[in-house]
Amino acid sequence: MAKVRKQASKKTPAKIGAKPKGAKKQRGALPLPSVQPASAAGLPQEPPGFLIVGIGASAGGLEAMEEFFRHMPPGSGMALVVVSHQHAGHVSLLPGLLGKCTAMPVVEVSDGMEVEPNRVYLAPGGANLAILHGWLHLMEPAPQERVPLPIDYFFRSLAEDRKQGAVGIILSGTGTDGTLGLRAIKAESGMTMAQDPQAAKYQGMPRSAIAAGVVDVVRPAGQMAEPLLAYARSLTKPALPLPEPDAAQTLQKIFILLRDRTGNDFALYKANTIQRRIERRMNVHQIDNLKQYLRFVLANPHELDALFQELLIGVTGFFRDPQAFEVLE
Repeated sequence: MAKVRKQASKKTPAKIGAKPKGAKKQRGALPLPSVQPASAAGLPQEPPGFLIVGIGASAGGLEAMEEFFRHMPPGSGMALVVVSHQHAGHVSLLPGLLGKCTAMPVVEVSDGMEVEPNRVYLAPGGANLAILHGWLHLMEPAPQERVPLPIDYFFRSLAEDRKQGAVGIILSGTGTDGTLGLRAIKAESGMTMAQDPQAAKYQGMPRSAIAAGVVDVVRPAGQMAEPLLAYARSLTKPALPLPEPDAAQTLQKIFILLRDRTGNDFALYKANTIQRRIERRMNVHQIDNLKQYLRFVLANPHELDALFQELLIGVTGFFRDPQAFEVLE
């Protein structure tokens, strides 16, 4: 195969429809493109290795964002992307206001912008924000989109692009935008957070996400930095698996507790799926191994409810029916 590539690279690419010379002698050889398309030349082949944090806010969200950024270390190594409800053409005051609360650069997103760590990105109004391999793109809303849901749109895109390296945060706002997006992030093993409704000026958005069972951490906006940084550290730590017999027995005990609590038996479900979902819960709680997680579950029975929701999301996956948005509205 290496020989074929060497010969092909010396030849001028054949015209479309023309029969390449030497086709009979080099049976099965295909002409290889000598130049990468310009549109893909500048794109990274792998997504960035740092956390990308999506922050969704609506009514009352300014106060929450100011509180969040005042307590967020500027050298966290994360990129933070803010999506809020704004009309097209609206002149936002957010860059100046948030710039007073953080030493990180605060920039408004333009089409085709690469995401870098230790920066704050503000999505413009009137467009949906998407991310591909760590590059931000502005997308035209679909004509049939009845109610704009820019937070859901970006969170779903972030989940698909970053998987475990995605974090979704819902702050103050009315309605349900962000709930489906957090479900998508959880389904891809990312982390989800919501502002404590009691501390939010408008409780609709955080309450919707919490009620749907898709939130890992509920905190006031000013107390979110600590679990965020802890989650980032957990992703860099090597796994500490138990010896196989101990791991199998510990898993069986967790399944027994789950069955007693929920009436559902997960022991026969796909092992890889079950393992990923339990590892995600361990990362959220900064737990190093399965035996420690079993002790945590025994001391905190409500964790079984969270794990049950986690396993349901992992088994069923994230539904992509557009009509699902109407259900939440």
